[in-house]
Amino acid sequence: MNPYHQSLILIGMPGAGKSTLGLLLAKNLAKDFIDTDLLIQLEHRKTLQDILHQQGYMALREQEEKVLLNAHYPNHVIATGGSAVYSQVAMNHLKQFGPVVFLDLGLDALEKRITNMDSRGIARPAGQSFAEVYSERRPLYLRYADIVIDCSDKSADEIVDEVICQEANAFAAADA
Repeated sequence: MNPYHQSLILIGMPGAGKSTLGLLLAKNLAKDFIDTDLLIQLEHRKTLQDILHQQGYMALREQEEKVLLNAHYPNHVIATGGSAVYSQVAMNHLKQFGPVVFLDLGLDALEKRITNMDSRGIARPAGQSFAEVYSERRPLYLRYADIVIDCSDKSADEIVDEVICQEANAFAAADA
């Protein structure tokens, strides 16, 4: 697949920067940008937190899977919700469009960024701590990632440059 037609799929914890970095990557790579959390909210005309309150975390994960399976976005940067990796079928579907990039950030840094845990719309069982969410999800992010970017102590521009460089290297290796 031509790198100008392939997509980049961003995965990672809430607060890792998928939406922010996704917009910057789309601009730098001349790709469209889509945020699957926004697609869920637009479809339901509710915030993710409202869906959690009214229907529970499993319903939110099901909605996320449905949105991901309906995603047909060549030449996009796709920012997924943090719980996208709970659906193997959805992740396999997304991998058809391009490499999956895990934006990896340590728990301490994430906890400093997430100050609104109870209103953020994080699909988790009641009472599950952010640290428990992190330890449950991180192995899944690593399982699906084609590219892992350590985002610790880096500016947004540095991370964008690293993603672009890693993607180019991955594409060249796949093309060889």
